[in-house]
Amino acid sequence: MEVLSSGDESDHRNQRFDDYSLSADVSETESCGASSFDSPVASTSRSTPPVVGPQSASYLPAISPTKPPVAGGNYLGKAGSENLTEIQLMKDRFSKLLLGEDMSGRGNGVCTALAISNAITHLSATVFGDLWKLEPLSPQMKSKWRKEMEWLLSVSDSIVELTPSFQQFPDGGTFEVMVTRPRSDLYINLPALKKLDAMLVTMLDGFHDSEFCYVDRGLVVSDHGGNVKRRHSNASLSDSPLIQYEEKWWLPFPKVPTKGLSEKTVKKLHQCRECSNQVFKAAASINNNVLSQMEVPKVYLETLPKSAKACLGETLHHYITTTQFSPESLIDYLEMSSECTTLQIANRIEAAMHIWTEKSSKSHGNGKLLWTGNVKGDKERSKVLSGRANTILKNLKLQFPGLPRTRLDLDKIQSNKDVGQAIVESYSRVIESLAFNLMARIDDLLYVDDATKKRAAMEAGVHLQRPRFHGFSSSSSMVGRPAFGNSSLTTRNPGKRRSSFSSTSNIDRLEEALERLTFN
Repeated sequence: MEVLSSGDESDHRNQRFDDYSLSADVSETESCGASSFDSPVASTSRSTPPVVGPQSASYLPAISPTKPPVAGGNYLGKAGSENLTEIQLMKDRFSKLLLGEDMSGRGNGVCTALAISNAITHLSATVFGDLWKLEPLSPQMKSKWRKEMEWLLSVSDSIVELTPSFQQFPDGGTFEVMVTRPRSDLYINLPALKKLDAMLVTMLDGFHDSEFCYVDRGLVVSDHGGNVKRRHSNASLSDSPLIQYEEKWWLPFPKVPTKGLSEKTVKKLHQCRECSNQVFKAAASINNNVLSQMEVPKVYLETLPKSAKACLGETLHHYITTTQFSPESLIDYLEMSSECTTLQIANRIEAAMHIWTEKSSKSHGNGKLLWTGNVKGDKERSKVLSGRANTILKNLKLQFPGLPRTRLDLDKIQSNKDVGQAIVESYSRVIESLAFNLMARIDDLLYVDDATKKRAAMEAGVHLQRPRFHGFSSSSSMVGRPAFGNSSLTTRNPGKRRSSFSSTSNIDRLEEALERLTFN
């Protein structure tokens, strides 16, 4: 063995430090950081960002602040910085999921299923919002939606079930082993939801270079005289005694050409609406199916009244329990003038349904209570009434597709512990909401287009009829032939003739009526 002298050892040590470079140290740390992200466990931990230089550089050359990050001896460009940002964002997302949205880390967070459900809901709200306009998503938002949804849905790759499978020996014999495959509900529903998602995003991409546009509607202000006038949202409202917010006042107002949209555009809008309707029905079916598979929370059952009559009220209870039961007639009879009232009725009927279901599942012994009709016994009676309530509830959801989630649905989502069901439920819910909002925006645009074409036809008719009415002005003819059903324009006093006004004033009033009717 060769023995080095003290001088040779000192020269060898100096040569080692001379050969040491910053890029070599960074290469090692970066490779360690990259390998840690390859592990699914390490990638979800709340660790520090990847190191791009040694922590202690007392024995190294000073790092120039103007140089970009380096990795593997090479300087990182814009793509490298984006990769670091994407990795940090992914770490942040999965850290919140592991902590259950409890940043204190003391175990007070929600369960994993609810954390993933909330993450998908919040991501949808960030990217799509309430879909105020028919326009393509920005490239940044589209990339954010696809990338982060891929992260959240990657959890489902580890949700598997064991199934028996037969394998053959080289000599021709067979033996049975258990193999893993994706859980059946995820295997069926997730690919379908991804296709529905892609259809909606592609549909939005088709609204580029369109014939219509959107303008800010502002606020509608009423003065002392009762006259309604428009004011921009940035105007001063201190001198206004009353501010009347129109329905859907927050939505921008769609503007179409003077003669309306072309036939090609209208045909495309109708096709998009029909496609959105099919997507909505498919997503709603998946969502209702997964909600029906969730267990009814004990918290919900404990808060139910003792009897269905106390829950429904005497009148509604009478119409459900009568022998001449008709769900269609009952829905027509009920007063459902607002969404809040309809939701309250749905909550009451759903609660009564579960009260009757609980009674029908209990054993009442040998004693039976007679009931008028073909059904005898309290147990059978409760089962029939539960089915009636379920029928009414389904008809309500069909008649009001935009009805919010009932109290039971919300309790199921909050109490659910199944991660797979949480993913399918939240994903189908956001697609259902997106499809419904897309249909609503298309309906608004088609209504404005139809009203604009009627107004153009009415104005053309006024010009054609002008020579026939010598005693009246053109504006009087315009008022006498209402097009939009506005009471201020259609009401006429038989004993008093309206005074004529200018054509410009007519058009302004008609435009205001059009805007009000569009969002009623």
